[in-house]
Amino acid sequence: MSSLTQTSAAPAGVQAGVAMPPHLLRRVLDACYDVAGTIGAWCIAAICVLMVVQSLGRQFGFPTGAINDVVAWLCAAAAFLTMAHAFKHGDFVRVTLVLEKLSPATRRVFELACLSVAVLAIGYLTWWACAFTYESWKFNEVAQGLWAVPVWIPQLSFAVGSILFLMAVVDEWWIVARGGVPTFVRLVEERHAKGDFSSDL
Repeated sequence: MSSLTQTSAAPAGVQAGVAMPPHLLRRVLDACYDVAGTIGAWCIAAICVLMVVQSLGRQFGFPTGAINDVVAWLCAAAAFLTMAHAFKHGDFVRVTLVLEKLSPATRRVFELACLSVAVLAIGYLTWWACAFTYESWKFNEVAQGLWAVPVWIPQLSFAVGSILFLMAVVDEWWIVARGGVPTFVRLVEERHAKGDFSSDL
């Protein structure tokens, strides 16, 4: 009975000062952010490889025209698929001159207000990203470059990245609304505590 009382009174993920295993939904969400971030990183690596191939093609005279189209699609994928991961880990640029001077209670109100605006803005972006991709699929639109592929395929990274970004912002809104510390603040503070200020450069 006492253990049940301790569990209900303790914050989520903590019981009597001992870290509890994260909830299944939390593990799934974090895995989605990490997988998308990893794919985005691989897109950046692929861009590097393709640019080297294109340079060699110009040197040795074999055609590499379609590489420009693929690089453009990979750039978009790398940008959108990594947004959720970057946001959750505090890698977005944030202006905190005002927030740092506020009391914890007032700061939470301001954080919640900012996240509410972000939910609306990114929700609007996500709606149109999905609508744009759906219309490309519906009308069987084909890319206009040298590589004629259905354009919804590269646009899919735009839609999926936007959805994940919206999920991440709503996730943080819920954490702050329940009185928790935003993940992007907590992880940055943990890095600073270890002497890692690389994200601030």
